[in-house]
Amino acid sequence: MRRLKKKLLPVLLLIFNLFNLDAFAQQDNYIQILSHQNHWVDSVYKTLNRRQKVAQLFFVRAHTNRGLAYEDSVAKVIKSQQVGGLVFFQGGPVRQADLINRYQKISNVPLLIAMDGEWGVGMRLDSTISYPYQMTLGAIQDNSLIYKMGQQVAYDFKRLGMQMNFGPDMDVNNNPNNPVINYRSFGDNKYNVAKKGIAYFKGMQNAGLLTTAKHFPGHGDTNVDSHLDLPLLPFSVERLDSLEEYPFREAVKAGIAGVMIAHMSIPALDSTKNQPSTLSKKIVTRVLKNELGFKGLIVSDAMEMKAVTKYYPDGEAELKAFLAGNDIIELSGDSKKAIQKIRRAVRRGDIPDEQFEAKVKKVLAAKYWSGLNNLHEVSTEHLFADLNRPAARELVQQLSDAAVTLLKGNAQTLELNPIQKTAIISIGVDKETVFQTELAKWYNNSTLFTINKSTPVAELNRMLETLKDYGQVYVGIHDTRARPQSKLDYSNGVKEFITALAEHNNTVISVFANPYTIAGLPGIEKSGALIACYQMSDELQRAAVKVITRQLKPTGKLSVSVNVYFPNGAGL
Repeated sequence: MRRLKKKLLPVLLLIFNLFNLDAFAQQDNYIQILSHQNHWVDSVYKTLNRRQKVAQLFFVRAHTNRGLAYEDSVAKVIKSQQVGGLVFFQGGPVRQADLINRYQKISNVPLLIAMDGEWGVGMRLDSTISYPYQMTLGAIQDNSLIYKMGQQVAYDFKRLGMQMNFGPDMDVNNNPNNPVINYRSFGDNKYNVAKKGIAYFKGMQNAGLLTTAKHFPGHGDTNVDSHLDLPLLPFSVERLDSLEEYPFREAVKAGIAGVMIAHMSIPALDSTKNQPSTLSKKIVTRVLKNELGFKGLIVSDAMEMKAVTKYYPDGEAELKAFLAGNDIIELSGDSKKAIQKIRRAVRRGDIPDEQFEAKVKKVLAAKYWSGLNNLHEVSTEHLFADLNRPAARELVQQLSDAAVTLLKGNAQTLELNPIQKTAIISIGVDKETVFQTELAKWYNNSTLFTINKSTPVAELNRMLETLKDYGQVYVGIHDTRARPQSKLDYSNGVKEFITALAEHNNTVISVFANPYTIAGLPGIEKSGALIACYQMSDELQRAAVKVITRQLKPTGKLSVSVNVYFPNGAGL
């Protein structure tokens, strides 16, 4: 009996946690607790000297895929500098849980643990669930599904001992060639971006996770990656106010806990040459805090990025970010030097004492709200099973089903004839796909073909001849890249092959790629039916098969404008 209880306990705890995902919704949110005196925050604050108070504002990088020497170096920084938090990147869940336990033990004040988890912990960790990209979610018409996703993401974060997600991305991606946001955005419609972002962060916050809308005032219309250089946002104040800032304004009204500042040059808001918005008091304090009325945590984008370090090296950027109004300085290139510079600035009186105190207490209050005043060790027992629970996997499929968008076609042009000789082709891959194997179950008289990204033209021409013997053709266009961009990395010959296939009315094409790629495939609109599936995942391939075989009525609407044939909102 005792042994049975021991086996059942983890299962019961999981069920309890899943049924209590909304527990925090009944409590004050993070913004609300900032207006109340907090004895834990006050008592911790009083124990810290000036250097330790400054260090609470710094969050440093952590990995579990770089070996023991790297892990030890992070431990050394935690122990010597007593920083406020960590940002975890690539690695594995069990290794990360173990490392969080190790790091928490050597920190005098509990560490606030964060991660970029725009599509869940699978964005960074192996052996975990990835939810659909935000551009895929942008096609969904039922925002309650996105709220549920937020709840599940919060569960995963908390199960791993993390308290803060640097998400959602609330940029309006109105530049198809954006190299850094793109599929990470909910789309190019500001209203849809705001609604989806709010649904996502409310799901997370109501389940007890701190969230961060990014990248203020809006990184969606840039053609430079701020990891590599300083992007320019050359628009007027009126345009920025009405478009880029709109989702952030709505998020602030809805109670978002945090906002991350982008590294961009924005002359209309601050004309200082080569100054990233992160370092601008006019943008951080005047616009975000004063004009939008934001009272929560202001987080800098990574201070190690070239957009910052190119012009402000040696801790100067961190000092400027601090004085501009940021509360959390993320991923400093040299946190020790930067802490010293800020400590001297505080001692000189470059910032009023009450403002400095408010910054530090905001970080401490975030720790309190997250439950770090009562820190528990992360259990690794059943961790893999908990992070890969059936309910979460089912939700990924539900989200995928809800996103699939029929751009052209109807029941007759989709299902065609189940007994006719049928070709099922996957393009951009080297082996058979889920799309092919699932669809073949419905077409007994079918043959599967694969075309890779650079199949020779002569071979493609022979394939076209072969396909003349087939009465109907189903085509999957696949982008296997980890970062699906706006243009497919196919050879011109393969793209022309797709054009030739589309000229036949008995061809049904499903695009498992960034929807912008459709614009780079001229003539694809001539196909008998066209389905936008947004990304390469098993769930979306299954969803497309469900649509083709009339098991699922497609309800998705295009989240971006592709071309004149397929504008934002297209979907039958």
